[in-house]
Amino acid sequence: MIPAVVPCTDRALWDEHVDRFQGHPQQLWGWGETKAMHGWSVDRVLLNEGDTTIGCAQLLIRRLPFPFRALVYIPRGPMCAVEDTPAVLSSLADHAATRHRGVVLSIEPDWDQDSPYAAAVSGAGFRESANTVLIPRTLILDLTRSDDELMAEMSKSTRANIRKAMRSDVEFRKVKNDSELEQVLAIYHETAERAGFGIHEDQYYRDIFRNMGDGSPIIGAFDGEQMLAFVWLARSGSTAFELYGGVSAEGQKQRVNYGVKWAALQAMREDGCSRYDFNGLLNDGISDFKKQFAKHENMLLGTWEKPLSPFYPAYAKAMPLARKSLQTARRLVKTASGRARTVLRRG
Repeated sequence: MIPAVVPCTDRALWDEHVDRFQGHPQQLWGWGETKAMHGWSVDRVLLNEGDTTIGCAQLLIRRLPFPFRALVYIPRGPMCAVEDTPAVLSSLADHAATRHRGVVLSIEPDWDQDSPYAAAVSGAGFRESANTVLIPRTLILDLTRSDDELMAEMSKSTRANIRKAMRSDVEFRKVKNDSELEQVLAIYHETAERAGFGIHEDQYYRDIFRNMGDGSPIIGAFDGEQMLAFVWLARSGSTAFELYGGVSAEGQKQRVNYGVKWAALQAMREDGCSRYDFNGLLNDGISDFKKQFAKHENMLLGTWEKPLSPFYPAYAKAMPLARKSLQTARRLVKTASGRARTVLRRG
């Protein structure tokens, strides 16, 4: 039986289904609302067999120049049981082709590379793609484990830095208001400039904070009213997912970045999450810091695409070139922005 694709326009009902399927926070309503404010359109659908919902997916649609028409993308989705995966993917591909006239359906599921889902995805006519948005190589901690069990996986120096930070006068707590959010953004700019990575415009982060609400807590390290470091998360019922993090120069000196990471793990466990995803590992200093918190790595399924149009081969060749050009442009903008901030500070 081919499941019917049914739109969902009720926020509470949608988020209830995401949690029922132990879905990822990037499938929550508030995350889609933010993407809809920044260049995407959103389509949330339930996959129903009779009166039973067997899956769901939040589709993000990006309009493309003719003749490609549209990219249809599902970040960390869809959500369904292994045995229902072929039928769910088939219905979603048909929906993406007919409803959105997509050139491709691109999915990056929250499924392990070596899980039974892999064969189901391949069998549904999807192919692996290098057009990755979310990094599949990551680190996921099991928050059902005790403090001692979690710390046993860390390096000795990491444990020592955490204990030192937790004994200090620094307060670790959730960010409460817009004023504290502005401190977060200031530290994030400082961190991005120091580490050399690109960031969105500030309004994008303000929109996440507003649209996600309790689904996107920020854990800050405070010395009085002054923030020294933060970890910004998105969380669903089961999964906590790191979005962003940063530390000031003074926070680095005090090594509160270790304490705030530990405080984030504790807070997400208290909120009922069972998984904590560090959101990607690269070969850089930030990833080296993340890897101090465990002895293992995780590999998710990665990016898979289902061609929906005769123009897909041309799209597959054009997309990497377009992304490379966009990344170059962003680097140029970031360099110019950093120089401007330096001039302002000197002035």
